[in-house]
Formats: sequence, structure tokens, C-alpha cells
Amino acid sequence: MGKQKIVQEEPLEKKLWKTADKLRKNMDAAEYKHVVLGLIFLKYISDAHEELYQKLVEQKSEGANPEDKNEYTAEKVFYVPQKARWQYIQGRAALPTIGKDVDDAMDAIEKDNPSLKGVLPKVYAQEKLDKATVGGLINLIGTAVLGTKEAQSKDILGKVYEYFLGEFALAEGKKGGQFYTPSSVVRLLVEMLEPYEGRVFDPCCGSGGMFVQSEKFIKAHTDHYKKKNGNGLSFNPVDRISIYGQESNQTTWRLAKMNLSIRGIDSSNVKWNNEGSFLNNAHKDLKADFVIANPPFNDSDWSGDLLKNDARWKILGENLIPPSGNANYAWIMHFLYHLAPTGQAGFVLSKGSLTTQTNTEGEIRKALIEKGLVDCIVNLPTKLFLNTQIPACLWFLSRNKANGSYRDRKDEILFIDARNLGFLVNRRNRDLSAEDIQNVAGTYHNWRSKEGGYEDIAGFCKSVTIEEVRKLNYVLTPGRYVGLPDDEDDFNFEERFTSLKAELEKQLSEEDELNKKILENLARIHIDEKP
Repeated sequence: MGKQKIVQEEPLEKKLWKTADKLRKNMDAAEYKHVVLGLIFLKYISDAHEELYQKLVEQKSEGANPEDKNEYTAEKVFYVPQKARWQYIQGRAALPTIGKDVDDAMDAIEKDNPSLKGVLPKVYAQEKLDKATVGGLINLIGTAVLGTKEAQSKDILGKVYEYFLGEFALAEGKKGGQFYTPSSVVRLLVEMLEPYEGRVFDPCCGSGGMFVQSEKFIKAHTDHYKKKNGNGLSFNPVDRISIYGQESNQTTWRLAKMNLSIRGIDSSNVKWNNEGSFLNNAHKDLKADFVIANPPFNDSDWSGDLLKNDARWKILGENLIPPSGNANYAWIMHFLYHLAPTGQAGFVLSKGSLTTQTNTEGEIRKALIEKGLVDCIVNLPTKLFLNTQIPACLWFLSRNKANGSYRDRKDEILFIDARNLGFLVNRRNRDLSAEDIQNVAGTYHNWRSKEGGYEDIAGFCKSVTIEEVRKLNYVLTPGRYVGLPDDEDDFNFEERFTSLKAELEKQLSEEDELNKKILENLARIHIDEKP
């Protein structure tokens, strides 16, 4: 018997994306994003409402009222008015008034749910949006999600939303990076920090990816809580973290609120104001257990000149004012200011932050190192980010590296050079695999653990004393410490040159063959002369 070919079914989110992208026609991805993501959100809250509605109908004899808003508030489910329910909307998908119907539905939901006020997009009635596209999307999202039991679950819709966010970010290119951090970078930050419980803070939260990943991390590590809890009181693991965020772009903040609501994550402490975290800090008194963030790279427009006397610049025990022409070190001090006494921070910055001596940047980095706050630096591969080709790195700070939770490492810093990890997704973008993430996070965990059995690996990781960093003038580039991989010693120039020459000759020969075939095929084409 011949082997049966196994055909792997394409994931739902990919199938949906392909069709939704066809419906986009010539519409700009930046605008189309709000149309599609708004409908996915509407479908999500309608499904959740419908599920509880049916349960309340069954309990009518016991006094339940399916149209009582309080019943939904008590179960943390959004109440959806009749004319905003999916069944009603889908029944009108073919009508020319469907755009206005959806806008009205969004308005009605906001009126009945104050926490969604100002969050939902009302863009469906605009003239330039083809109403056939709106109707097509409604049928697409409705049919696909209602097709299977599994598809009705929140997680499926959450996956669809997340996948669409990533695809829109890719489609928007440079602008997409303003609201979306690549999921592999978010996963790496969260896996390294391990936010099992406490307050998680992101003061430039974009579409909320750091919070979603923190919740995923907790769900993936439920065994940790069982072991720790023993026979004591058990809590829902997700309730062990609370999230705090701030975003200055209102459109992005709306995406974050919807993204978190679809996951059932309380977003009441995710704030928006257009002044941003520096000028109008929405969480002035917050001391967080974890700060996880991807601030804008090398931002020169952060109003530093207006904040010369800010208390945040004294967090290192002396008044170190970050330069007004670049916000990188202002972000570092902002993160540190909000860390609890045993808190940890993990964040993305441009690689230039590891060596800069501009204005006070070198002095601030020196103070961070001398006070034992820098825990680990990771050099990232190129092409990971959608909006910039600037080389990037990860910083990890710890307020107390001798607090007993891990090994006392207050005089050490771990350097990891991950530049050679990852794989190309396309010509312009690279991604990290699950193995890459495990490799880097595992190295960090082994290093800080009392029983980790960490060992330096030439060309990849090295544990360095602060004295060694001092000798290199407080430069934090991993490449300066980890050295070259051992296999570089075996490099044979003659062997490598011969191999490359043979490959080039083969390619030239193939090119000749191809050119001949093209000429032969062109010679067969005869064009009749015009009469």
C-alpha cells in the first residue's frame, strides 16, 4: 500500500485573512485595519452575550431576566443591545444601509457599556468604504466563526485578532511598527522575565501585546501555581497579575482596549492621553513588579526641555537629566522610577544605547551599572522589526539582584549575543523560532538560578563582573564580551574560497542555460504583420 499523503489544514486565522485581504481591494491597510478588527470585536462580544443570554432564558423560571443589563455586568460580559447583535447585523449585510447599521450598533454598545466609551470604530458609513465589502466581511467573519464549536471560544477569536494585527502591521510596513511589536520579541521578553504574579506595567503599550503575552505565559505555566500552592487556597492564575498601561496614540489605544477585551483581560488601567507618559504620567504612584516595554527608538520629540526638574531623573541618587534630543535614557529612568523594590524590567532599545556617550547618556549608564541594576543584555538579530532597520537590543534591569529569589549576582552582568539566531520570513523580515526563544530565555534562567548549571559559550553568552565592564568604559555591547565562536578557529580560507567559487561557476552555467532557453522560446513567437 502506498503512503497516504497527510494534508495539513490551514489555520482558521490564515484562511480568514486571505479572504479578508481580497475584500480590501484598493483600500489602504491602515484604514481597513479598523474596519476588520472592529467587526471581529463585535462578533466576539455578540457571541459572549448570546451564550449568557441563552443560559438566562433557561433560568427564566428561577427569576432570571435575559434583557437585564445587571445580569451581564455580574458575569463580566458586555451587554449587547438587540440591534447590535450579530444575528441582526448579519441579516442586514446585503442592504445598502449596512454601514450605518454597524456604526449605530457600535454607538449603542458604547452607551450600554461605559468601559468601552470612545473605543469602538464608527467608520462603516463613510462614503469611500464599499458597502459590499462590509457585507462580505460580516458574512466571512460570521460564517467562519459560527462553523465549529471550537471557533466559538474566545481563544479562537483572540488568535484571529492577534494574527490580523500582525498581518496589518506587515501590510502597513514602517507605520505598522508604531502599534505592533513582533510577537517573537514580546514572547522572548515575557519568557525571560517570567511574570507569574504582580503588577505588570507598559507605559508605551501600543496594541497591548505585552499584556496578552503575559496572560498567555500564566496560562501556559499553571503547573507552577499548583506546585507552589500545595494544598492551600487556589486562585485563578490569571487573577494573580494586574496590568497597567499608557498610550499616547488614541487609535492605537482603541486597538489595545479591544485586543484585551477579546482575551477577557481587565483593561481599566490602560490609559490614554495625547501628552504621553513623560508629560502626563497616568500612573504617577505605581510601583510595578514587572515593566515590559518597547518604546519608540531614538525619539527626539519627547519634550525633554520642559522636564528638566522632574523627580524621575533623580532615581539614581543624583540629578542626571537625560538629553532632550533622544528619549532612550529618559525611558530607562521612567521604567526604573516605577519599579517596586524587588521589581524587574525588560525592554527593547536601539543598540546605540549600549555605547552612547552623548550628553549625560554615558553617565546614566555608568550609574546603572555601578549600582548593580543591569542584569542582562541581549543583542538581537537584524530585520526583526517592521518599522526600522536600526539594530536593536534587549535590556533587563533588576532593582535587587540579591533578594533571595535567585542567585546573588549583584556584581555580575550576563551578555547574550543572539545576532545569529532567527530565520528569514521574507526578504525584509526575520523572526525568532520557539527554539531560539527557549535558548536565550533558558540561558538567562540558568545563569540567575541557584541550581542552573550555567556555563559561558564562546560567541553566544558570557557572565561578566562589573570590574570587567568598568575596564571597557561601561560599554554594554555583548559582542565585546562573548568573543568569537570556537568553530571560527577551524575556519579554512582555502576550503571556503574553493567552495564559493564552485557555487558561483555553477550559478553562471545555469544562467547561460536559462538565457539560451529564453532565446529559443522567443524565436518561436511569430507576430503577423498588419494588413
